[in-house]
Amino acid sequence: MEYAGFLEWLWRLGGAPCEVVDLTDLRISIRPPQPPVLAVSVAALSPDQIRGNNLWDLAEPLQMRARDRYLDLWRQLRSENAPLRVIDGEKLLSAPITFFDSLLLSYAKPNWQKVAMVVGRTLASQVDESVFQTGDIFLAPRINALVESGRLEIRGKSALEMRFSEVRLPRARA
Repeated sequence: MEYAGFLEWLWRLGGAPCEVVDLTDLRISIRPPQPPVLAVSVAALSPDQIRGNNLWDLAEPLQMRARDRYLDLWRQLRSENAPLRVIDGEKLLSAPITFFDSLLLSYAKPNWQKVAMVVGRTLASQVDESVFQTGDIFLAPRINALVESGRLEIRGKSALEMRFSEVRLPRARA
């Protein structure tokens, strides 16, 4: 979200100059004396952490070559008009609304389990990638869509009530 947000912000900025702070591979101090950790997301940093690590001192003017690359990428993504943007390796790509469905289904079992468990395992599977591509608020409605398409069965009102509803893979029909 942050990367796509940055690209849209830059798009709307037009030709006005700007400075950016690149957090890629940056290690910051979260709780001294603990060792510094990778600054994965601006959204995960508190104002105190931003101030305590003097992140504004890292601001540099965005060079025209980099700006043009970002704008070319965003122009292409906008023209594709896909519902999702996902990271694949180091590239931001367009993706269909069904992008996470196979991952959700991989955590569904033949036995009933809480929707929260399926969603939680799906989210946890992303931890190793250091990039959080989605959240529970997006995945729960996708489970409802999988139920509507017959790829999952549900017990309860809706996957939106994750702790109170259960899902399973459909039973084989005789």
